[in-house]
Amino acid sequence: MRYVYLIFAFVVIAAISVLGFRGTTTTKRPLEIFDDMDHMPKYHPQAESAFFADGRTDRLPVPGTVARGTFEPDAYKATGKKGEAYGNGFPIEVNQAAMERGEERYQIYCTPCHGAAGDGNGRTAAFGMTAIANLTAAPYTDMADGEIFHYIGHGSRSGRMYGYKEKLSVEDRWNVVLYVRALQRAANGSAKDLTPASKEELGL
Repeated sequence: MRYVYLIFAFVVIAAISVLGFRGTTTTKRPLEIFDDMDHMPKYHPQAESAFFADGRTDRLPVPGTVARGTFEPDAYKATGKKGEAYGNGFPIEVNQAAMERGEERYQIYCTPCHGAAGDGNGRTAAFGMTAIANLTAAPYTDMADGEIFHYIGHGSRSGRMYGYKEKLSVEDRWNVVLYVRALQRAANGSAKDLTPASKEELGL
């Protein structure tokens, strides 16, 4: 039996001699049983290459490549910003189909809280949810189109509203902005917004 203890002691001493104690430091190269692909064959930046005819590892960008963070034609459509500020205007075609699509998406995702009229009187208000934004009043009527687009995708600053970018495509978010503008116009309209023909028909 004593030989078993001697062998065990020898194995322990040998393991400690090779591996060391946990937390100890050494200047020797570590023993790597599994290298986890730490030593993959690869090119380093600005190194020489025998593979390419010009002898360089760095390759020129593909023609037409736009650096990240620079202006792109669709940047406003994707972010709602023109430069560093939120912009106005619709980067989509404004027509009846876009309005109807915006109304459909609004009714699905926005009506429960903001209400069908956008006044914040949705179903959630009946269950005690407070501080729901009235989209037809200031400051929302004064917001840039791009800022409303941003909040639809990323949620409000307060965190009470979550973003819907996973549920609404970029196109649909702009459709919803278009419909929200229509709700605001309906809630805050006046006789001066009518066409001459409409005023005449109404006797105004």
